[in-house]
Amino acid sequence: MGYSEKTARFLIESRMADAAAGNADALYDLGIAYSTGTNGVELDLIEAHKWFNLAALNGSEEGMMCRAEISYDMTAREIAEAQREARAWLRATEVRVA
Repeated sequence: MGYSEKTARFLIESRMADAAAGNADALYDLGIAYSTGTNGVELDLIEAHKWFNLAALNGSEEGMMCRAEISYDMTAREIAEAQREARAWLRATEVRVA
């Protein structure tokens, strides 16, 4: 495993526990990681939209703006998939929306 893969895994794992607790900043950070493909995280707009959507649901205005911005580069099918994944995340983690 290369340096960038380790960095990516650490970034995701370090924010995931906070995200599971409904921390809007952690949810937003995950959206940024997937929307920019930085720190070895693979660019994935569906995954990014999911995290921005969850951040927005937890009160993040930045998450709301970023979700809208990346939506321009996504198909309706991709957005629907991101929304399904966000709902699945909420069910799996039993996070209560703020």
